[in-house]
Amino acid sequence: MTTQHRVVSPPDWLAARRELLAKEKEFNRLRDELSAARRSLPWERVEKDYVFDGPDGRERLAQVFAGRSQLVVYHFMFSPDWETPCKSCSWWADNFERNVVHLAHRDVTLVAISRAPLAKLEAFKGRMGWTFKWLSCAGNDFAYDYGASFRAEELAAGTVEYNYRPQKLSNTDHTGISVFYRDEDAIYHTYSCYSRGVDMMNAGYHYLDLVPKGRDEAGLPNRQAWVRYRDAYDTPA
Repeated sequence: MTTQHRVVSPPDWLAARRELLAKEKEFNRLRDELSAARRSLPWERVEKDYVFDGPDGRERLAQVFAGRSQLVVYHFMFSPDWETPCKSCSWWADNFERNVVHLAHRDVTLVAISRAPLAKLEAFKGRMGWTFKWLSCAGNDFAYDYGASFRAEELAAGTVEYNYRPQKLSNTDHTGISVFYRDEDAIYHTYSCYSRGVDMMNAGYHYLDLVPKGRDEAGLPNRQAWVRYRDAYDTPA
């Protein structure tokens, strides 16, 4: 990489850094406002009785909360006919793998849910050494109802609504995050995000945003074409 940046004296660098810091502080203030607005969204009551396949047997949605009042679901792209899941989702899973413990101490349960059968989930989970709970929604409409998956006939008919707008998609399964709250016997859906809405959950991307070359994804067939499973890169870290 040949530098095209100005090279300046330490005092000039410090002045430029302080100028950027003011913008970063404003960004943080706006982000706090946005987070507050997100938490202030109205809720919708969950009426369906979803039942999932998990390592501890069949679980209803209320049981997935594991005694906590807040639940975060990562919609992990893994169609039943795929042998392995989405490589990009595996990167996100590497990011939230150990955060599950910390979140549990803030009244939050985080799980991954996919349409693939439990046996495939458990096999890949073992390969990666992950410890988070990964549930299969193969027997219910959960992934469809919360906008992360689409039936083949829906895709063939034209556009579907993904990320809150009509889009023409080819894959049945897509990434997303959905949030739920449990109040005694009632469960509410409070938030969902998709596509680049899940970027902020990936610490790796935030580190790339700090370095001179950034994410360095321009010119790739798709922006995450470079991503591999953690154990499948050509050279070790």
